[in-house]
Amino acid sequence: MPPSSSLPVTADLWLACVEHLAQDIPEQQFNTWIRPLSARVSEAGDKVVLAVANRFKMDWIRAQYAGRISAALEKAAGKPVGVELVLAPRENVVKSTPQPATLQDAVFAELPEVPVPAEPRTDGHKHRLNTALTFNTLVEGTANRMARAAAMHVAGSLGQLYNPLFIYGGVGLGKTHLVHAIGNSLLADRPQAKVLYIHAEQFVSDVVKAYQRKTFDEFKDKYHSLDLLLIDDVQFFANKERTQEEFFNAFEALLAKKSHIVLTSDTYPKGLADIHERLVSRFDSGLTVAIEPPELEMRVAILISKAAAEGASMPEDVAFFVAKNVRSNVRELEGALRKILAYSRFNQKDISIQLARDALKDLLSIQNRQISVENIQKTVADFYKIKVADMYSKKRPASIARPRQIAMFLAKELTQKSLPEIGELFGGRDHTTVLHAVRKIAAERQQLTELNQQLHVLEQTLKG
Repeated sequence: MPPSSSLPVTADLWLACVEHLAQDIPEQQFNTWIRPLSARVSEAGDKVVLAVANRFKMDWIRAQYAGRISAALEKAAGKPVGVELVLAPRENVVKSTPQPATLQDAVFAELPEVPVPAEPRTDGHKHRLNTALTFNTLVEGTANRMARAAAMHVAGSLGQLYNPLFIYGGVGLGKTHLVHAIGNSLLADRPQAKVLYIHAEQFVSDVVKAYQRKTFDEFKDKYHSLDLLLIDDVQFFANKERTQEEFFNAFEALLAKKSHIVLTSDTYPKGLADIHERLVSRFDSGLTVAIEPPELEMRVAILISKAAAEGASMPEDVAFFVAKNVRSNVRELEGALRKILAYSRFNQKDISIQLARDALKDLLSIQNRQISVENIQKTVADFYKIKVADMYSKKRPASIARPRQIAMFLAKELTQKSLPEIGELFGGRDHTTVLHAVRKIAAERQQLTELNQQLHVLEQTLKG
């Protein structure tokens, strides 16, 4: 929401804040600290009161996230909005969200509650896993089938094939969910296994602390003794020399003792910038698998499944409408679902296509304004350094025909245009030409890592 108009503290305002935080905070951190919050508007209507499960969580949220929450609320409201943290009554810590009767009750209805991650085991080893993220709660589809199968194999036969397992893909596609599922599955079978999930930034922080305090022996005891290391977003190691050296050492030590390593990244190993070649070669020495943006049927299944988990029924026609308009990733689908559920509860209306259209009007208007065939043609032409006019021309050298086919593929994926309409916008080409291009690029995307990465970049650029 633009800050030009000063808005009251409402459900829509909080929802805008949460949507911003979901994009700004890594998925695992968001699911652990932000999603489980319950809250209300203060009696004066001038601040948001967040109820937190216990004092440890309150202190952590105050130290790590209160500033971000305040900034996100201020950006959405166009004015400072107070945030107060309070301890939740014990009987209210774990319960399902009731149907809101008032606006104050509705403010947090859009935040589906998830189980709080399990407390660390009493042996002193903290695995940092979110126990809500399992293979059972992951919707399977073509986009993640190979990665899911590899992940399940790792969980069932630690230290054998696919070591390391390197999972890559864009933001919000489910990489973190898959990594946590591996850890949770292993601990279900082997409760005493030493498992650790961390974000790459935490590893960097641990290296810095060990360097400052001269406690590298403790650092090595922590990382070199694991049975399973799960580490998210290794692209954050770029340009951090000492971190890369220590991770290389940990990597070698874990492989030597037949422990398993699972890594995620936003790009494939050889696409990582400013990371030592010897480390990249280690990343690439096991199995590298991609998670793609979910296809239409998978997006529909995700919406219906996640709505059911929230105790709501999502009609199939509504799920198809939302899935056709929210294409980029699972996180955006979840955000759209939160808006629809909140809108339905607050207005006490059944979920329908019209209600979904009303709830998502801002998202739909932004999409319609940003992504057009013309915009796709210009973006692709700039990326491949050809003229926009070449998109409509009859020229057929590979340096032009290939980008043209890619632009046709993206036009089919990212707009509501039909094949004949797309053909007309590419110099009056027949719809069969467009269909051939779409099928060709879709097939090659599965086989060619470099093309897949280029398409990821173009999609993210177009979606802004």
